[in-house]
Amino acid sequence: MRFVEVMEQLEAAGTAQNRKIYARHGAAEPMFGVSYAVLNKVAKQIKVDHALAEQLWDSGNHDARVLALRVADPCALTEAQARRWLEDVDNYILAEALGGLCARTPYARILSDSWRDVSGEWPASVGWFIVTCTAENPDVWSLLELHDLLIQIEAEIAGRPNRVRHEMNGAMIVMALRDTELRAAVLAAAERLGPVQVDHGQTGCKTPEVAGYVKRTLAHRAKRNR
Repeated sequence: MRFVEVMEQLEAAGTAQNRKIYARHGAAEPMFGVSYAVLNKVAKQIKVDHALAEQLWDSGNHDARVLALRVADPCALTEAQARRWLEDVDNYILAEALGGLCARTPYARILSDSWRDVSGEWPASVGWFIVTCTAENPDVWSLLELHDLLIQIEAEIAGRPNRVRHEMNGAMIVMALRDTELRAAVLAAAERLGPVQVDHGQTGCKTPEVAGYVKRTLAHRAKRNR
């Protein structure tokens, strides 16, 4: 699909109601307000097209950027390009989408290591979301390294920016799914920390409680594998 054709399709699918909803989640103009159902449909039509993804990102349009991160090729995304795109991220929707894309690249660990500890909310959020996406991959993280990250989370989470706390919480959940010994350490840390406080603004979003989410996920996996 051509860039102009995609943008016309997105513009036609946008609604004022979706723009209001996305604004409450931190998305900024310009945006069309395209539903995720439509974005999913368009992404399936496009499949993978990195050149188109670059055009969509450079448009500056929020919906186009969400779509860009869905159709970009992780094998074609360079480390330098990932860093350039991060400079444009100004909300958690794009932060998690970029983190998910970076997690599929060969340098996921490099990017996570370089972003997790910065003071800015969005770079750190992307860095920690990469951990969430890769914590169960032994090619990216050893168990000892995850234990060290858990120690860092427990020591720092209360003082990190709002959305970084949410991503750290999510990383703890996935760490707990990796290994039984690590799970015990995560659950003990989560009990000491108590509920992680995150301001989700005027949305219905919530930061999940670690122990309960881990328990439900393990039960779902056990049922699926029967």
